[in-house]
Amino acid sequence: MQSEINSNYPSIEDLRLKAKKRVPLFAFEYLDGGCNEDVSIIRNTSDIRKVQLQPRYLHNYGESSTKTKIMGLEYDAPFGIAPVGLQGLMWPNSPEILARAAHKHNIPFVLSTVTTMDIERASELTEGKAWFQLYNPVEDELRDQILNRAEAAHCPVLVLLCDVPTFGYRPRDIRNGLALPPKMSVQNILQILGKPTWAFNTLKYGQPTFETLRQHIPEGLNLKQLGYFMDKTFSGKLNEERIKPIRDKWKGKLVLKGVASEQDTLEAIKMGFDGIIVSNHGGRQLDAAQSTISSLKSITKHGDKIEIMMDSGLRSGPDIARAIASGAKFTFMGRSFMYGVAALGNKGGNHTIAITKRQFQQVMDQLCCKRVEDLPKHLLTTN
Repeated sequence: MQSEINSNYPSIEDLRLKAKKRVPLFAFEYLDGGCNEDVSIIRNTSDIRKVQLQPRYLHNYGESSTKTKIMGLEYDAPFGIAPVGLQGLMWPNSPEILARAAHKHNIPFVLSTVTTMDIERASELTEGKAWFQLYNPVEDELRDQILNRAEAAHCPVLVLLCDVPTFGYRPRDIRNGLALPPKMSVQNILQILGKPTWAFNTLKYGQPTFETLRQHIPEGLNLKQLGYFMDKTFSGKLNEERIKPIRDKWKGKLVLKGVASEQDTLEAIKMGFDGIIVSNHGGRQLDAAQSTISSLKSITKHGDKIEIMMDSGLRSGPDIARAIASGAKFTFMGRSFMYGVAALGNKGGNHTIAITKRQFQQVMDQLCCKRVEDLPKHLLTTN
């Protein structure tokens, strides 16, 4: 692991600052920004970092281990790579880089329906271990076709997204005319010319597209028509009627992502979900939202009925430890890994996983905590 760490970038913030220098502004702002005034994205991390942990030095705890189980699968660390849309726009070929790194380090990689690598390639790179996140189609036939492909690719876990009933109001993306491919305004062209490595890699790997959906998108659509197609084809609104046929058809583990309340947790248990991911979409949907760590507090009491995971706001190994001590069984990060790839290219996935593992291991050792599941014993209760 030590050889995979570039000592010039020992933190996620170091990677973020390097990524900002290598990525056109329109793509970096899509990755880095939240919605409206960015209140939610800032609150997520600041609230996580209010959590305090207490070490116990004077007892014989033995060697600590970062291994953990979730969804019946064992991983080498209690964090995975969250689904991120338009990954190839932010850094060319980034989903492949991250899928390879996740498989090498034995952590889960979650593929988004609207990213720039298809289900089959994700399965190939991870030997059938990639999770798949479904943006639920309006039409049952298309939904079933995508589910059949995920099943054929041996995806062990299907993740349903529930926190995008509408698209967040993102001033930066509106200003930048963000689309796929990006709008070629004079401003955006100048940004691209100023980032030659990004531009060269985009030429090398080709313009990013929604690869999983490629066969379903009519040819020759302009950007406006593609937007209409996506709005017409997918709906982020979920309810029991729309979820039941998915639960009936999908034979693997089923997870609901975007849960932010105890009420929705109880509904998820009732509908037969195996797990939930407490999330507010990385602060990109509702600027008035409660932070994820705050939402988690009212949900953890139901951990004996459903496996509880968390994303949004996590940026380091200590953040992961704080979330698990607060009741999450597992965690995911999205932006952090994208910063890593944008900063370091093909080496960015392995580097980011390696430093996060090392940070988390250090916290475990410092707390004298032998097992990941023992972290809640080190939580300091604060008002």
